[in-house]
Amino acid sequence: MKRILTALTISGALALGSFAVYAQPHEGGHGGKHMRMMGNPLEHLTKELDLTPEQQAKVTPIVDQAKPQIQAIHREAMEKMRAVIENSGNQIRPLLTPQQQAKFDAIKKAHEDMMNAHKALRDAESQ
Repeated sequence: MKRILTALTISGALALGSFAVYAQPHEGGHGGKHMRMMGNPLEHLTKELDLTPEQQAKVTPIVDQAKPQIQAIHREAMEKMRAVIENSGNQIRPLLTPQQQAKFDAIKKAHEDMMNAHKALRDAESQ
């Protein structure tokens, strides 16, 4: 039972955390190469492939056209993942003892609080 709860918590954190990665561009720091690429693919391609200004001009509209499509696919996948995680949690919670339920609820609330704080930070940074 503990393994299931741990797996659910980890998968939820990864799923929702990946949304935060994609939603806000990251420039270096704790993000690493993957986050930089997600934040600005043209910058990443220019740096990694040493694109000329002419190549950048040709690549820019391709990247710009793909971004909203990728974002839409990502949002849809995150919504589906959240639904699966929520459904799993709703099935697991009744199987737990009252003490485990309290801990389960606290873990869920802490995760929600963390995600809300990340959203508030992204919102503040975008202003």
